Amino acid sequence: MFGVRQHCQAILAQQPAGRLLALDILRGLAIMAMVLVNNPGSWQYIYAPLRHAEWHGWTVTDLIFPAFIIMVGMSIQLSLRQKVAQTKLEVIKAGALRALKLYLLGLFLVLFYYNFRDPAYSYLQQKLLTVRWFGVLQRIALVYFCTLLIVLYCGTRARVLWLVGLCVVYLALMQYMPYQDAQGQQFVGLWQFGNNFAAWLDHQILGAQHVFFRSATPFAFDPEGLLSTLPAISSCLLGVVLAQLLQSDQPLAFKIRLLALAGVAMVWIAELAHPLLPINKMLWTPTFVLLSTGYTALLLAVILWLTEIKRYRLWGAPLVVFGVNAILFFMLAGVAARILSMLPVAGTTLGNSLFREVFQPLFGNYNGSLAFALCFLAIAYLGMLALYRRGFIFKV
Repeated sequence: MFGVRQHCQAILAQQPAGRLLALDILRGLAIMAMVLVNNPGSWQYIYAPLRHAEWHGWTVTDLIFPAFIIMVGMSIQLSLRQKVAQTKLEVIKAGALRALKLYLLGLFLVLFYYNFRDPAYSYLQQKLLTVRWFGVLQRIALVYFCTLLIVLYCGTRARVLWLVGLCVVYLALMQYMPYQDAQGQQFVGLWQFGNNFAAWLDHQILGAQHVFFRSATPFAFDPEGLLSTLPAISSCLLGVVLAQLLQSDQPLAFKIRLLALAGVAMVWIAELAHPLLPINKMLWTPTFVLLSTGYTALLLAVILWLTEIKRYRLWGAPLVVFGVNAILFFMLAGVAARILSMLPVAGTTLGNSLFREVFQPLFGNYNGSLAFALCFLAIAYLGMLALYRRGFIFKV
């Protein structure tokens, strides 16, 4: 027990200067959860809370990615004080470069795959010519840069108008913009899987072979698609507003109470509005923006209370290891997962072989799948800890 305490103290002592501990812990928790749910032993055996909602509604897993988007907004606002010596043009150039790097990293993860088990597999035909243009890192890139521009040129009131306005434009297009399928049948105001204005837009602009749900009918679409980027920017702007609250001169206890009250209010409004405007992560509906921001604010309030009011900090040390290097962790975990799914072993892949030969016999179907994910996470922690101890921080 003493060794664990020393280990955690050493981690916190090495945390880079000028960083908000609660934010690093929250970011670490989000990226850890993202990697955990993305790497089960088998996609056939996953406990319900670790799955995304099939369409309308939500699970705990659905709250992970928007929490990260909200923290992107918080980081933009908190980092502005470090850029006072830079002109707006310099900040924009640096932001554009960062966004481009994030997009290209996401594209790399999409393309980093080869089916070694299929002798007829064509990388050109089945990967390069059908590349998925959008994804997690690609969305972060677009949302980050758009939010940065708004923050640089707008005050608090204008930022609030932007986040509301983007949701209003999104709702107007989803509800009132007519569209039609290949047979000429016209639709308007639908919110169905594969049949809504956002799906039609993805199908027309990105192409049916360049999105995640390619077999959806009548329109192939992407859960990180074009139109849903608008309310995703609203989520990021809400993160900016939360960071402004933390930067205010109000007492910390007041800030925590306000975070908690705002969180409860947003969740309550989202749930009340759900029958009229469904909570839906794939569409990133405004009710989903409210719900996910509400729970993120509540969690941040709890972490701030524990770390700054009660001074209980050691528990968050392992999460800091993930939080200060979140993008690197996501990238390395993605590469490792793809290697496990590519390497052929006894007629299957290395990942499937490990699950079937080790984890499934020992723990059963669902527990074995979860144990595989936890083992993946534990090994990843050791790797990230080694980098953290050497002071390596990956900056995009």
